Amino acid sequence: MFSQALRDIARPTYADILEALKRSDGMAVSELAKELKMSYMGVKQHCVNLEKKGYLKTWRVPRTQVGRPEKLYRLTEACNDLFPQAGTSLTLNLLQGVKQLYGESAPEKMLFHHFEDQRQRWGERMKGISSLAEKATKLAELRDSEGCFSKCTYEANEGLRIEEYHHPMSPIYEVYPNAVRMEVQMMEQLLGTRMARKNIDAGKGRELIIYDISSLGSPAERGVFNGVQADSNPRAVVNPEKVPTFLEM
Repeated sequence: MFSQALRDIARPTYADILEALKRSDGMAVSELAKELKMSYMGVKQHCVNLEKKGYLKTWRVPRTQVGRPEKLYRLTEACNDLFPQAGTSLTLNLLQGVKQLYGESAPEKMLFHHFEDQRQRWGERMKGISSLAEKATKLAELRDSEGCFSKCTYEANEGLRIEEYHHPMSPIYEVYPNAVRMEVQMMEQLLGTRMARKNIDAGKGRELIIYDISSLGSPAERGVFNGVQADSNPRAVVNPEKVPTFLEM
């Protein structure tokens, strides 16, 4: 899903206000109105709305002359995710640097650590959930919250599955394909069952990632190797080798 932050500021005026405040240590409504060439009351109402949503906070500064303290608006921490952050390119550069410094297996050790940390965090969120369907639904929600556009579905002919239309780590997987199996292994541990990952063509140029969740029988009987299933998509990741453990890397 899109972040709630983006939904809340899906108005050009909101974005203009937040960008102006980002470039300052705080501004009064009158200053904002002057910079944005808007009416005082219009800017004030927008600031009040953004404050209610948690994106602005007020800060009162004593006036140098006689009068009431001046009320300034500043950004809250909720705005941090709205501005560009170091992402995939930085991660790949760091992994490459680690490889050069500590050897070929170092990047995968770091990725293994990432998924182990994720397993522990999500495991805490899934405590007390007993049924496989509920676990799968919660896991889909957790993955959706981190940008995978996930949903859990069930159909009589296809069974229980998690569908995803985006994965933030896709560029990393292209360079380090073993990370795909590490992630599937992590998900299997959270669900307490085997699963098969496959890429399919969803039409109109879209690619869909399917995680088939095993409730009866063995995924290996369906051509699954360590959570990755072969399909007609040539870009699908297929490798029957064992997922390396941390000690084996």
